[in-house]
Amino acid sequence: MTINCDTLIIGGGPAGLTAGIYSVRSGLDTILIEKGILGGQVVTTAEVENYPGFPDMIQGPELIERIQNQALRFGLKIKTMCEASKIEIKDHMFHTYINDGGNDTIISRTLILATGNMPKRLGAPNEERLTGRGVSYCATCDGALYRNREIAVIGGGDSALTEALFLTNFASKISLIHRRDKFRGEKILAERVLAHPKINVIWNTVVTDIKGDEFTEGVSIKNVLTGQESLLNVDGVFIFAGLSPNTQLIKNSPHLAGILTEDNYIITEKNCKTKIEGLYAAGDVRTDNFRQIVVACSDGATAAWDAYHYIDHSTTK
Repeated sequence: MTINCDTLIIGGGPAGLTAGIYSVRSGLDTILIEKGILGGQVVTTAEVENYPGFPDMIQGPELIERIQNQALRFGLKIKTMCEASKIEIKDHMFHTYINDGGNDTIISRTLILATGNMPKRLGAPNEERLTGRGVSYCATCDGALYRNREIAVIGGGDSALTEALFLTNFASKISLIHRRDKFRGEKILAERVLAHPKINVIWNTVVTDIKGDEFTEGVSIKNVLTGQESLLNVDGVFIFAGLSPNTQLIKNSPHLAGILTEDNYIITEKNCKTKIEGLYAAGDVRTDNFRQIVVACSDGATAAWDAYHYIDHSTTK
């Protein structure tokens, strides 16, 4: 089946949904596809306290639901559980093959890539085997499973600090393991973590192995300054070691060659344009971006606005 539209948006996080709002309000026939559920990393965030307009904070899933409802009210067509497998450019139109089999195609005049990021794996032995068996990358999803139990949190950025604080609602003790001697996250979050009685910070330390047969039973840790190794007994390990861009689709699409950096982010101009006419990137997947929800929304609006003018200019030629 072939579907035609003015603008196709790939990715249903804040950038994609905001692009959808601005695109349909500009009068463009717009489709948004998302390979999973809407929201991206935001739906795994327990509390969002720096998004404007919510002085008492808002839960990530609720924020996404509000943006989704707004987009639907304006007429955005949303297709979830719909994964793009390859993109080709034919006669200045984008042919996006979906659902991996290549049987369905969406043909669009412009394309906005808002595919976001995914959690990085730590790379520790047994990590993959024990994922879902004590190893997690989502405190919101799995935190309640560790009520009154001891857990480890790995990382030192905003995500690690935010999620460690959230996990104090459940765990009896949290060992926060960070490879440096100071946090990379916001000062206000660092202060809260250091002051919390349930959180013990283990500085200058890395995880060398995750232990357990059927379920996680502990982590082997090593001090990077002294080389001293020890075993930390925990029932769960929450890993927040950074994010990687979701750009495998671009690697699968030879027609889009040359738009990625060495670390696989999409190269754009300030208006979210790539070097390919009619192709845009928005949100965390874009290079040199301040990866915050409010910035992703700004990118989405910018990309959609420029896509509208691109189509308008092409139509009036």
